[in-house]
Amino acid sequence: MTESQAPAVLLVAGAGRSGTSTFAGLARVLGLSVPQPEVGPDPSNPRGFSEPQWVVDLHERLLRGVGVQVADARPSAWWDAAEVCTDEAARIRVAGWLEEQLAPGTDLVLKDPRLGWFVPLWRAAALRVGARPVLATVVRAPGEVVASRQTHYGDRLGAAHLAAGWLNMQLHVERATRCPVGEDAAGPRVLVRYADLLEDWVRATTHVGRVLDLVALREPTSERVRDGHRFVDPSLHRTTTGLGELDLPASLRELVEETWTELDLLAGPGADGPEAHARLDELRAAYVDLYSDAEAVTRSSVLAARRDRRPPTPPDAGPHTADTVPHGLRAMVPGPVRRGLRRAVGRPR
Repeated sequence: MTESQAPAVLLVAGAGRSGTSTFAGLARVLGLSVPQPEVGPDPSNPRGFSEPQWVVDLHERLLRGVGVQVADARPSAWWDAAEVCTDEAARIRVAGWLEEQLAPGTDLVLKDPRLGWFVPLWRAAALRVGARPVLATVVRAPGEVVASRQTHYGDRLGAAHLAAGWLNMQLHVERATRCPVGEDAAGPRVLVRYADLLEDWVRATTHVGRVLDLVALREPTSERVRDGHRFVDPSLHRTTTGLGELDLPASLRELVEETWTELDLLAGPGADGPEAHARLDELRAAYVDLYSDAEAVTRSSVLAARRDRRPPTPPDAGPHTADTVPHGLRAMVPGPVRRGLRRAVGRPR
């Protein structure tokens, strides 16, 4: 079996609220298969998520196991997730499930906002079962992503945290989805602008189909194109907030703006090459430095928060440590010292 004959597994990555559901839904409408059952629609995504429930449940368990959040802003979280990606038991489990979903002549699309943490795991599993992993990352203006998350998921952690989470996810997903050394740089991945999907989804998905060699996207039937027009609703583009409208620290705002500029360029034709990679590597290193500095400056706040979470000692917690010391041993301690110790623990007499 040649590579072009192997079934494809389209992995859709990107930060939550970036348009990944729109893209994955279009891939499904055009003929790719979403393993069942799917996560159902809700008010935040009335047309559905196109997410296999098994994949979502797996990712949630894996992230909980290593203490990582779906939009974790910590650069170190990628090292925690990487341990899972190299775990042989996890690879066997994912490969076994994936093999059950594959059918002759059918390409799969797998999407979940958590998938970005586990790109190497899915890539390895697909290769293990003889499938062809291809990757699409959907990118959207970060101001819109942050504002959309605030609208649909709440603003408990603030715009700065959400912007940092976007930055961490997009910079590291970009690195994780690059072609392994020695492969054709145009083959296994493509970046898709959410704005392009809304403006002309046919042109956008046809481009993806050509780059990733997906016939269903490259040569859709007229009936499926009609279904696609019914599926894409530009009125769902309800958030158009710019970065300037968000309350962000200047250094973070600058880094987010520069990263978005580079990702926007990377989504263009012929831009996925060493020069772009080098610029994004510099931005990723700059974010690691920025986050490390922020952690160092806020160390006192972290420690105070930990103290605040400690449960208070109940009044009837039992005898004090001093009361459990044998009398003979207590008598060996000079009286003034004993009285000082009692005052220190709040038990003078």
